Amino acid sequence: MRYNEKELQALSRQPAEMAAELGMRGPKKGSVLKRRLVKLVVNFLFYFRTDEAEPVGALLLERCRVIREEPGAFSISFIEDPERKYHFECSSEEQCQEWMEALRRASYEFMRRSLIFYRNEIRKVTGKDPLEQFGISEEARFQLSGLQA
Repeated sequence: MRYNEKELQALSRQPAEMAAELGMRGPKKGSVLKRRLVKLVVNFLFYFRTDEAEPVGALLLERCRVIREEPGAFSISFIEDPERKYHFECSSEEQCQEWMEALRRASYEFMRRSLIFYRNEIRKVTGKDPLEQFGISEEARFQLSGLQA
């Protein structure tokens, strides 16, 4: 994926849906658990050293899996390389559950499926397409193959 580093840094400064200090271990063998400020902004998970303002890195939360590893811990892996996992440890089981749910909802694919679902539900109730007033008709970009209303 191509990105502009300055735009990514600006995005990392935006208000976060969630932010917390978590234990984080990268995917490399022998990687040790480190405290990181982890910040969810739209569909990016930024991670920072706890004493720095610029992110150390970012994960684009597309085509990924969020999996519980053990109580209070989860991992993120990507469909293209499932063995490469980023591990996170939370301070409580409740915090872990909140993070896992937020990360699963953060992807564009989830948002697109939600848009299609609610668009169809509103159409069933009102008989009208709620996006029609904005000039958005039955465009292919909002459709998912095999999705039933």
